[in-house]
Amino acid sequence: MLANVDLHIHSKYSAAVSQDMELPQIAREAARKGVKIVGTGDCLFPEWLDAVKALPEDEGLFVLGDTLFVLSVEVEDSHRVHHLILLPEISKAKELQESFASRSTNLRTDGRPRLQMSGAEIADVVLEADGLIGPSHAFTPWTGIFAHYRSLSECYKEKADAIRFIELGLSADTDYADRIADLASRTFLSNSDAHSPRANKLAREFNQMEMDAPSYKELALAIKRESGRRPTLNVGFYPAEGKYNRTACTRCFHQYSASQKDEFMGRCPECRGQIKLGVQDRVNFLADYPEPVHPDHRPPYLHIIPLAEIIALALGNKSATAVGVQKRWSELTADRTEIDVLVGADLAELKSEPRILAAIEAFRSGNVVVIPGGGGRYGEIRLPKAEISQSRPPQRSLMDF
Repeated sequence: MLANVDLHIHSKYSAAVSQDMELPQIAREAARKGVKIVGTGDCLFPEWLDAVKALPEDEGLFVLGDTLFVLSVEVEDSHRVHHLILLPEISKAKELQESFASRSTNLRTDGRPRLQMSGAEIADVVLEADGLIGPSHAFTPWTGIFAHYRSLSECYKEKADAIRFIELGLSADTDYADRIADLASRTFLSNSDAHSPRANKLAREFNQMEMDAPSYKELALAIKRESGRRPTLNVGFYPAEGKYNRTACTRCFHQYSASQKDEFMGRCPECRGQIKLGVQDRVNFLADYPEPVHPDHRPPYLHIIPLAEIIALALGNKSATAVGVQKRWSELTADRTEIDVLVGADLAELKSEPRILAAIEAFRSGNVVVIPGGGGRYGEIRLPKAEISQSRPPQRSLMDF
């Protein structure tokens, strides 16, 4: 079976997260999106773990309607690096709660706890509990592993060989990460890091996994690429759209080259704000290869954005939550999931305005214009004018993989 999975979200118990991030809302929106397995997020937070524990459990996953939840949590280490953890059962989450209790001041007050532990120490505890761990949004300038380290081994020390995945984050894709030789053996995950259950946040990035049946064991095998289980597709943003893709000022967002950042000693000459090194320049600094070298096991990466944002672009609307946009989104997803609409369905079978169908086709073919983001401001995607020629080969649909 092929299952769409989004393994990194947050509950309402994390800072700056919508109070709508409750299990019923998440389950409902995940099913409408077309995602089968969703990370619980925040599974070390006592009230959230109790809510998950109340759900029926089936082979290490927790069932709510048509959605399955896997225990997950993001933690921050003593160097501010974020790590994504997946766990096989409630008892293991409680085991981690006990292990981390004396090393954290906010384990009971924030769903994303800060730990006074190194990445290697955290990995040791997680692996002892039969969990999986890897860096969250690995290239993000503030809290990604590559903002602080040049390699996995610098962070995880002797546990580095046991790190089976890295999460790419919104500002990177497989073309970026596969320029770094150290990452060739790792599975790449593309997850949403959603703070809201809205359709343009939840599963805005996701993975397709080949498994025999839905279970924690099968999911772990797919992440490890063992026994024939494997990821078959990463789906996510164009990297340039990420808000930290280019080196830029965090105050006025003026973009600079890496050499200019050094020349100006990290201070914007326009406003004196901090210039933050972007993902693209950080990858260039770390890269072993001038172009990506994809290992044989690496699945394709499909670039899309949420359907509501495509509709908004087509209609010339600034907001994906506008009434008109949501009305058309509901019409398109009335009898199929959003993922089906985006990348699977025959456009001739979709009932919508020609300009919206044309916009969906533009994304499927990769015929869009991306204005890069940086400094904390997202980039912008524009639909090309008729005279703009297609500059890359057509992007295949999900059904082609």
